[in-house]
Amino acid sequence: MNLMPENLARAQMSARLGEAQSMRRGHQLARSRRLHRKAEVAAQQARLAIARAF
Repeated sequence: MNLMPENLARAQMSARLGEAQSMRRGHQLARSRRLHRKAEVAAQQARLAIARAF
């Protein structure tokens, strides 16, 4: 009878680990998108600066 709470605890811990990994992936994706956008803006500004120089 002692295995039931132990199995339940393992299942809950596994579920929480899965949620944490999913959240981490979401944060990494959002950070990646922000950095990509910043790089696009910097590239556009560089193109404008070059165009103005000529």
